[in-house]
Amino acid sequence: MAAVRRARPLLARLRLPAAGVHTAMEKDTVSMYFVGAAVARLSDIARERVLSTAGIPSELLAVPHARVTAESFAALWLAVARELDDEFFGLDSRRMKIGSFALLCHAVLNSQNLDRAVKQTLRGLALFLDEVSGDLRLEDEQAVISIVNRIDDEASRRFADETFLVMVHGLMCWLAGKRIPLSAAEFAHSRPPYAQEYTVMYSQHLVFGAPFTAIRFDARLLSMPVVQTAATLKQFLRTAPQSVFLKYKNEDSWTARLRRRLRDNIGVPDWPLLDDIAQEFHVAPTTLRRRLIAEGTSYQGIKDELRRDAAIHYLCNSALSIADIGSLLGFQEPSAFHRAFKKWSGAQPGEYRLRQRGPG
Repeated sequence: MAAVRRARPLLARLRLPAAGVHTAMEKDTVSMYFVGAAVARLSDIARERVLSTAGIPSELLAVPHARVTAESFAALWLAVARELDDEFFGLDSRRMKIGSFALLCHAVLNSQNLDRAVKQTLRGLALFLDEVSGDLRLEDEQAVISIVNRIDDEASRRFADETFLVMVHGLMCWLAGKRIPLSAAEFAHSRPPYAQEYTVMYSQHLVFGAPFTAIRFDARLLSMPVVQTAATLKQFLRTAPQSVFLKYKNEDSWTARLRRRLRDNIGVPDWPLLDDIAQEFHVAPTTLRRRLIAEGTSYQGIKDELRRDAAIHYLCNSALSIADIGSLLGFQEPSAFHRAFKKWSGAQPGEYRLRQRGPG
């Protein structure tokens, strides 16, 4: 409580209410890898056009550690789809023409349960795509959705797997009205540098170098009823694709639990120690460290991600000075914030802000 009281003068000086801090911390960002993969099949002119539409500076494509807001990535997905008339980023030899995903949603809306809905979804995608298809099968008490992917280019094949799973799992979760927890996600490719993104997108239990890309979940969940209606479908499609790739992200992992716990520390100079968090979670500190490592992260890594996402939000969406943003994020010296942000994004805070806002 003392730490919270000390933070109040700072928040008051910045004219930013505590609720605004929490809102900023809930702003999601997307790895630049997915931006680059989304525009990889566009011409140079078309790439510049869709990046401009989404408000993403093209220079950031050369900064692997950069992030963009979820809103920007959603706008990019739509812009690429319009450019190619393809909702699957031009990955398959057959275009998934604009309106295909909406048509698929309408087709599965009246399914009796999730089992029928998933099977219809996979059949529908098989009609839209030639080189990527999915299959639902049961293995003991697990339901397994596996992908057959015949795309030759390795990078395109990997992004197609990622996109296919996001679309199928996101639609499943929406139809059921809740996240369908995945017991594991297996990938036919080797572990990529950005694999930590997968713990939020899919599951904290990841396997690489598997025979097929697949997701696994409790087979009993297939009996869940479809709870959505024509009215809720309109809203879902109105906010797609962001509603698909963000709304039902994994919130059950230790990483997600720790992120939720640390969100309120923005604006507070003293962050809790890992030992304190472990006590709150009723586990030993070594256990918490081990579980975070298994998910490909660490306490410091999560803390930095939260501060990075908040910094990006404030740089892009507020008039706060860079010094004030650094103070809000707990940096005692502006130079420390500059060094940290350069490490996170590959650019200085002022440079990043100018790139996002443009010369005007």
